[in-house]
Amino acid sequence: MDLEVKDLNGSNRNESDGRLSASSAGVSTALASVLIFTIVVDILGNVLVILSVYRNKKLRNAGNIFVVSLSVADLVVALYPYPLVLTAIFHNDWIMGDLHCQASGFIMGLSVIGSIFNITAIAINRYCYICHSLHYDRVYSLRNTCCYLGLTWLLTAIATMPNFFVGSLQYDPRIYSCTFAQTVSSYYTISVVIIHFLIPLLVVSYCYMRIWVLVIQVKHRVKPEQRTKLKPSDMRNFLTMFMVFVLFAVCWAPLNLIGLAVAINPVKVAPNIPEWLFVTSYFMAYFNSCLNAIIYGLLNQNFRKEYKTILLALCVPRLLLVETSRCATEGLKSKPSPAVTNNNVAEINV
Repeated sequence: MDLEVKDLNGSNRNESDGRLSASSAGVSTALASVLIFTIVVDILGNVLVILSVYRNKKLRNAGNIFVVSLSVADLVVALYPYPLVLTAIFHNDWIMGDLHCQASGFIMGLSVIGSIFNITAIAINRYCYICHSLHYDRVYSLRNTCCYLGLTWLLTAIATMPNFFVGSLQYDPRIYSCTFAQTVSSYYTISVVIIHFLIPLLVVSYCYMRIWVLVIQVKHRVKPEQRTKLKPSDMRNFLTMFMVFVLFAVCWAPLNLIGLAVAINPVKVAPNIPEWLFVTSYFMAYFNSCLNAIIYGLLNQNFRKEYKTILLALCVPRLLLVETSRCATEGLKSKPSPAVTNNNVAEINV
């Protein structure tokens, strides 16, 4: 089947026509290797994250509901769209038909937008936990948190649906993917970058900036009664999620900046975008889906401990079943707020 695609300068061409340099055997092998590694680490890592939260009562709190949601968003692309991309690389062609093309593009969009919206929800949760902890338990009760989670995914679905009406989900042979075509509509592309990337990044940056300012201010206070106390584990949790945000921004910024530049001035900018940069920006974005689980394991002691327990239990399945059964009897609880000051901020040890 020949699928019509558009290149960066907006000209229509047929997928079966001459291949770009990204189709060379060496580049294809490199892209396939990166994607295979991403799929394996993505599936293993995010399954470990979900099992860790399910098993460990210390991890079962309101904030980590969004962490599990983020893991689900990362996991779905490794189970469906990425294997289709890998198949296209092996065949040097899209052979799965238009239905799978549209479906994989839609699911990839859900994953990307769901990821940034969940990262935004996590940042707001950390901001409330540290800066407004007096109201934290009420605002982030189990019922409210589930409502916030549902709203997050509802907004994600709404943000993804216009792709069907604009016709922006197309196969691009340079990246072997059915994905968002940046040249379909300049106005739509600009809107996507602003709403799906820049605004969430501004919200997350504001939340983390306020937390950093609070920590720095508290650190330089002299009076004991003005010094607040927050457990070191809570600060490590904050730093973990901050790193997740930074890595997401770094991995997705090149692709969004390219899209924004092309949309603003497609005639002058598009011909000057090197193909290697375009392809690299896409696979950087794909690679991000496997990084979060690694960050949790490196920076969070509870996750690291659970990873080791689960992996060890793979050699002794009965151990995993016994431990999981025991943990399943404990209910999901919202994390209690830390001690608060008269200024309605968490007490912080720094």
